[in-house]
Amino acid sequence: MDFTLSDDQRSLRDLAARIFDDACSDEAIRAFADSGQPYDAVLWRTLAEAGLLGVALSEAGGGLGLGMIELGLLLEEQGRTLAPVPLTGTVVLAAWALDAHGSAAQRAWLPRILAGEAIVAVAIEEVGGVDPAQPGATADADGNGWRLSGVKYAVPYGAEAEALLVTATTADGPALFLVDPGGPGVAVAPQRSTSGEPQALVTLDRAPVAGDALVGGGSVVTELVQRAQVALALRQVGLAGEALRRTADYSSNRIQFGKLLGSMQAVQQRAADAFIDVEAMRSTALLAAWQIDQCSVQPADIATAKYWAAIGGHRVVHAAQHLHGGMGADITYPIHRYFLAATQIGEALGGASPMLAAIGAAVASGQTEPLA
Repeated sequence: MDFTLSDDQRSLRDLAARIFDDACSDEAIRAFADSGQPYDAVLWRTLAEAGLLGVALSEAGGGLGLGMIELGLLLEEQGRTLAPVPLTGTVVLAAWALDAHGSAAQRAWLPRILAGEAIVAVAIEEVGGVDPAQPGATADADGNGWRLSGVKYAVPYGAEAEALLVTATTADGPALFLVDPGGPGVAVAPQRSTSGEPQALVTLDRAPVAGDALVGGGSVVTELVQRAQVALALRQVGLAGEALRRTADYSSNRIQFGKLLGSMQAVQQRAADAFIDVEAMRSTALLAAWQIDQCSVQPADIATAKYWAAIGGHRVVHAAQHLHGGMGADITYPIHRYFLAATQIGEALGGASPMLAAIGAAVASGQTEPLA
């Protein structure tokens, strides 16, 4: 496939790159980490003012009507710069779900999201290798409404959100609900994450929600999870590519044993393997994003993109840490942040093992053909 960017796509990428670069220098990221703030509110408003939060929303919803490929350009730049903003949950997932499947009342959240004024978090993570499209939380019919019960783990920006999109299983299968985090029966507790990204533990104790809180059923949940997995894969591409670029720059200038570190064959081979991993991550993520835009999703290809984000991302940032030597263990030096972020992204919504199992199951069932 030809993934050459159009002129408009290059302009979009360049705009995003300028905004993220201006806000996310190494010094700025270090200062932000020490600030105790959950996200960069100034950067978030800047993205909103530039119209980037509405890239993939429909024109009727106030967006530009573009797709996952264009969103991927933003996600890659976010990964490259480690920008601390709730782009995946609020824009890629929540705004899309409300725009594509929400009622008129639910879509009323969109103007505030696009203006950078509201965060809507998405609670879809499951633990223990469980498929996120088969949520463990339950939703029991209660008159004209529902009662939600269960625990949702590792909800990005959950404590900062004005609303939550929560997956739960009804008598008819998985469903997606819009939930007030301050409502009765809902408890939100901050959690620490590997990368420092704010997350939350959401406990639902027969939380009552109205009937019109339902956003959609099983197909919407499946789409949401697939979009989330592809978004993580795209973000990992930018992150891993930048970790490798920094490693190449370091090894090209570092003198070790009287010679440039990058002149040593073992170092070159390790970096070359990492480059192959980044390109494999890029091609599989772009294919999955293209399938979403074309409404021709192959679940095995989604799993392949997330598998490469997990296994390829791990290998790249591990090589980056290793080739930086002692500097890789110095937490005042920025490379460790890429290792932490890549590790978290790789395991979120299914790490390498469950994704490989999903690919194997697709091959075994005849849903996809094995490589010759």
